[in-house]
Amino acid sequence: MDLKRARKEACRVELQVERFLRERIGEAIENTPKMFPDRAAVACQGIEGAYSQMACERMFSFPEIRFYKTFEEVFSAVEEGECRYGVLPVENSTAGSVRQVYDLMMTYRFYIVRSVRVKVDHCLLALPGTEKTCIREVVSHEQAIRQCADYLKGLGDVRIAACENTAVAARLVSKSGRSDLAALSSVRCAGLYGLSCLEECVQDQGSNHTRFICISGDLEIYPGSDRSSIMVMASRAPWVLNKLLSCFDSFGTNLLKTEGCPLPEENYNCVYYFDVEKSAAEKNFSGMIGEISGLCERCEYLGSYMELT
Repeated sequence: MDLKRARKEACRVELQVERFLRERIGEAIENTPKMFPDRAAVACQGIEGAYSQMACERMFSFPEIRFYKTFEEVFSAVEEGECRYGVLPVENSTAGSVRQVYDLMMTYRFYIVRSVRVKVDHCLLALPGTEKTCIREVVSHEQAIRQCADYLKGLGDVRIAACENTAVAARLVSKSGRSDLAALSSVRCAGLYGLSCLEECVQDQGSNHTRFICISGDLEIYPGSDRSSIMVMASRAPWVLNKLLSCFDSFGTNLLKTEGCPLPEENYNCVYYFDVEKSAAEKNFSGMIGEISGLCERCEYLGSYMELT
C-alpha cells in the first residue's frame, strides 16, 4: 500500500509540473520577441578586454556592457534587475567546467536565453622591452593557467599566480612597472593595456574554445531555440542517475552535456545539470520534465536557447 501511495503521489506531482510548465512555456513563446535584441544592458565579469566581453559582443550588436568583479555579482545584477542579461563562462574544451558558475546556479533564479562558443587564444604579455628569458612570474585567471599548463612548465622556474580575470592580469602587468612579470591574456588586451606580445597562442590545445551562456531573469524563448538545460537535485544512488538517463532515452532526447556536482553539506544528494538537444516547443517536452520531477527532490527548467558557433 505504501508503494502504491508513493507512486500515486509521484504521478500527481508529474502532472502538476507538466501542466504548469506547459503553460509557462506557451506564454514565454508567445510573449518573447521574434528577434534576439541588438541592444541591452549586459553584466560581464572582469574588465575591458575580458573574454566575457568578446562573448557578449558575439551575441549582441550594440551591448551596454557593465563589468562586475565576480561571477556572483553578475548573477546578482540580473536577479536584482540592474542588467537585463548576464554573460558567464560555463566550460572550456581544455580545462573543463567552470565549477564556480555551476555552484552559483543552485543559488540564483535565472533562465538561459542564448549560448556561444568563443575561440580562446592566450598570449604571453609583458611590458615593452621585456625579454622572455627575464620572466619570473606569470599571472592570469585560473582557467587560463590550466589551459596553458604544459607551456608554463616549459618556462622553468617561474611563479604562477591566479587573479580574477585574464584582462585584470594584463592591467596588473601594465601598472606593475616590473620587467619580470607577464600575463596570460589576449592580443586585444595587449593593445588595450600597452603591452608587448612575447608569444602568441600559448594554450596547450590549438582548438581551445570556451562556452558562454547568456542569462535572464525572465523566461524568454526565441525562435530557433533547439537546446534546453535542466538542473536536478537527486540522490547519489547509481539507480537514480540510471533512471534519469533512461527517462531522456524514452522521450527520444539526445544528451549534449551531463555535469554532476556533489553537495558537500548533503551526504546523499548531488546536483545534475543536463543540456539536451530538445526544443521546449516539442509536445512531449513538458511531459519529460514532469516525469523527471517524479524521480528527484528538485527539478528546475533553466531555459531553451540557440547556441552560436
